[in-house]
Amino acid sequence: MQSSHLLLEEPIRMASILEPSKASFFPAMTKIVGTLGPRSRSVEVLSGCLKAGMSVARFDFSWHDPEYHQETLENLKAAVKLTKKLCAVMLDTVGPELQVVNKSEKAISLEADATVILTPDEGQEASSNLLPINFDGLSKAVKKGDTIFIGQYLFTGSETTSVWLEVSEVQGNDVVCVIKNTATLTGALFTLHASQIRIELPTLSDKDKEVISSWGVKNKIDFLSLSYTRHAEDVRHAREFLSKQGDLYQTQIFAKIENIEGLNHFDEILQEADGIILSRGNLGIDLPPEKVFLFQKAALYKCNVAGKPAVVTRVVDSMTDNLRPTRAEATDVANAVLDGSDAILLGAETLRGLYPVETISIVGKICAEAEKVFNQDLYFKKTVKHVGEPMTHLESIASSAVRAAIKVKASVIICFTSSGRAARLIAKYRPTMPVLSVVIPRLKTNQLKWSFSGAFEARQSLIVRGLFPMLADPRHPAESTSATNESVLKVALDHGKASGVVKPHDRVVVCQKVGDASVVKIIELED
Repeated sequence: MQSSHLLLEEPIRMASILEPSKASFFPAMTKIVGTLGPRSRSVEVLSGCLKAGMSVARFDFSWHDPEYHQETLENLKAAVKLTKKLCAVMLDTVGPELQVVNKSEKAISLEADATVILTPDEGQEASSNLLPINFDGLSKAVKKGDTIFIGQYLFTGSETTSVWLEVSEVQGNDVVCVIKNTATLTGALFTLHASQIRIELPTLSDKDKEVISSWGVKNKIDFLSLSYTRHAEDVRHAREFLSKQGDLYQTQIFAKIENIEGLNHFDEILQEADGIILSRGNLGIDLPPEKVFLFQKAALYKCNVAGKPAVVTRVVDSMTDNLRPTRAEATDVANAVLDGSDAILLGAETLRGLYPVETISIVGKICAEAEKVFNQDLYFKKTVKHVGEPMTHLESIASSAVRAAIKVKASVIICFTSSGRAARLIAKYRPTMPVLSVVIPRLKTNQLKWSFSGAFEARQSLIVRGLFPMLADPRHPAESTSATNESVLKVALDHGKASGVVKPHDRVVVCQKVGDASVVKIIELED
């Protein structure tokens, strides 16, 4: 992998840095995933989040019950109707996550150089000397000198309420540790992460399966975020499970890479999964700090050339409590975009942060600025070179549509698709203009009733950089006569005009199927 694979467009005029950012209908091409929780579950706040640029809502089942999440989802549906902005739903599994159980919820003070015992006896009271955990196999997995991290960073976004422990000895099922830093743990649950240690627990737990088969099926989830994916087999197992859960055979699986094991099997996991989430919180514990950026660049590059969406997490932690990100965080968001990220995932910042709407808005603005200097020309050449020759029919059409759109300075690419694959391929070449993906529903029957497909495909493009879906009228098939295509095209153009993406005299590139042939055409708009 060459180090120069994402240089900035040259040169950037200093004066242009001082020009105010222009507001547009699509805040940024890069998508934003927001985790919903106590601070982001009212219809009012959710409407603000959607208007600010959130296009995927993440429901994290490592805390709270399905009823609570259902209430939040009903409010999200109301906000979608109010704002007329589509939003996809992502269910995040708990997986083999180790937790410290603090039933009394009293604050626990831990002093540096003191010792603390981790015990699998959950009936015990948590204290400064004893921490009950939800796993009885820790004593078999660790050895003297191993590092254990206990923290509440999911909840606060800040590592100041976290503690590092070093294993000093194992006594039966208990693990005795030396505390490395002074900290106060507050709340009922803290995550425990044993650095670079294999935990013998299934990736998809029985609790996860129960939530998916009830809450997931009922709400037809678009994405399953598979926590702690360690092998390609984990993804295959999850897919097999989803295939038996009603409509969820259409759900896309995003593998969450959180530890060294997942990193070692990255290539096979990428092949099996529909997308990747780089969970930098846990990875930052397993990897030395100086290696985290290298993994990010290598992983995003691999996702890009495979044409699979990549999502980066833990970017603006400080905005959990503050109205502005730090300079380092703002630069980090921009670099994630320049590295090729499709979406930015906000966790604690929207879950229980004080400024969920402002956070989404600021992250969107940073992404939009970074996109302006993204070196599309270099990226396009590298992608074409990687695909090689002979190209497949679809790949050739997609790359030609993007090349044509850039050459004629088109304001938008409109793509007719029924499976969403053609539109995703166009987005893979990272055009500088938005791609309006017009999803044509298909009529299906099981001999008892008719149903239309297309809604899943439309919502699943909400996590892909540069793709903006709209559902077409089901009476217009994707492969059809020129007359019906013209009427769908008119609807798409009207949508573009209403949203301010298309103006009179603009050029538009259209990608569609006519009969057996795929056609790319350039249209110049009248007044």
